[in-house]
Formats: sequence, C-alpha cells, structure tokens
Amino acid sequence: MPHIIRITDLSCPEIAVYARLTEAQLRSSIEPTKGIFIAESPKVIRIALDKGYTPLSLLCEERHLTGDAADIVARLADDTPVYTGARTLLESLTGYTLTRGVLCAMRRPEPLTLEAICREARRVVVINAVCDTTNIGAIFRSAAALGIDGVVLTATSCDPLNRRAVRVSMGSVFLVPWTKWEGSDAALYAALREAHFRTVAMALTDDSVTLDDASLNAEPRLAIVMGTEGDGLPQDSIDDADYTVRIPMKHGVDSLNVAAASAVAFYQLCKNNTP
Repeated sequence: MPHIIRITDLSCPEIAVYARLTEAQLRSSIEPTKGIFIAESPKVIRIALDKGYTPLSLLCEERHLTGDAADIVARLADDTPVYTGARTLLESLTGYTLTRGVLCAMRRPEPLTLEAICREARRVVVINAVCDTTNIGAIFRSAAALGIDGVVLTATSCDPLNRRAVRVSMGSVFLVPWTKWEGSDAALYAALREAHFRTVAMALTDDSVTLDDASLNAEPRLAIVMGTEGDGLPQDSIDDADYTVRIPMKHGVDSLNVAAASAVAFYQLCKNNTP
C-alpha cells in the first residue's frame, strides 16, 4: 500500500511540484530524463500508467482515495507518496478545482529520436512553431484517433507534456510517439526525406493541390507539416516541401484553426494508412 500523507502544511517542499514549480522548472531542460510532468484526472493517469510512465507521487482528495482513484492508488508502489486532504485545502494549494480530484507527478520519459519515430511510420505530423497548449493537446488527440504514427515538434512548439496539453489531449500524448527537433526546418526536411518521407506543407498558395489529390494520397510515406493559425508556415518551409496542400473550403473562409485543420488532414491522408 502506498504511503498516505495528509497535508497540513501548504509550504511542505514535497508538494511544490503541484503548486509552486513552473512548467519550465518541472521540465528540467538541462537533464530531461530527470524532469517531471503532471497528469490530471483518473482517466489520463490510467493511460499514462498503462503506457509505462513512472509515477512519483499522487495528490488526491480524501474522498477519491476509496472512490475514483482507488484503482490508481492500488497500482502504486509501496514507497510512492500519496498526498491527500480536503477539497478546499487542495484548491487553495493548486489555485483551482482539481479535475476529478486527482493529480499525479510522473517522470518524463527518455526522449525519442527522429529515426525511432520514423522507422515503422507511414504518416507523421510535424508541428511547426505551435505554442498554444490547447492546440497541441487537440492535435495529439486527433493524431491518436485518426491514425498518425508519430509526431515531430519543432523547437519553438509547446511541450506536449505541459499540464494543459496533457489534459486537453485526454491522455493521447501517451499514445502517439513524439520527439522534439532542435535543428532547422531545412535539416528536418532532409532527415525526413532520408527516411523516405514526402513532406506536405499545409498552406493556401496559388499552386497548392487539394487534400484529396490522388497522387498525394497514394504516397506510401507522408510528413504533414502544420503551422500556426495566425502566421502559418514560414515561406521557406512551404517552398521546400514536396507538396503544398490546401483544404477545400466554402463561403470565402480561407483558414481553419490548426487543431481543426489537422483533424481534417489526418482523416483524409490516413485513410490508406494500414499496417
């Protein structure tokens, strides 16, 4: 049985990960494998545990110890601390009402390489400079649901293990392998081509093809490149892509939110993505 600790002092250093550390401090960019992230809600925590993520501690309302979180508590190692207290106390600690009354601090996984992401993949998405956590979470949820095999995020994109991104994704960030690319867009395109991927820039240009283009959909390996809703993709990323692709739209609408656009693109381009 894990070690149940009832919180009486909000300044307790052991619970700083839930209340006082910033996302950057949790991430520990100097030593990524020593970093921590926070998973929120029983459903999300269960998915992370099922995928082999290591729990470091749990923060849980007292009533959920034998309720919504009972099965999670039962899965924890004997030396895993479970911090608990009344709902009002935990609200004052975190500054907001907990989703289903449970948070879990988990160890960040060993970063994957681009080679590992691409090795068995047929469809990957490149998230270029998307820094909104809600959009990141939504893109991962669509990626998992619609058949994307891997996710590559540029250095200027938001961390998928940000607390809000994890919550919005409903745990999908644990289901699709992903990596961060720290180099230039040109170097990324070169690495993807070396892995036999054709790059697809989602952008509205004069020479773009529609999403249902037959040649595009027949490609065995595609890397779908998504940019920000406001600025879109950098021009050099569009120019260097093998395909420039647009989503056909009506009523004079010329763009969709990046999360909505990704779902449409994934649905069409993953139709033939079978093992």
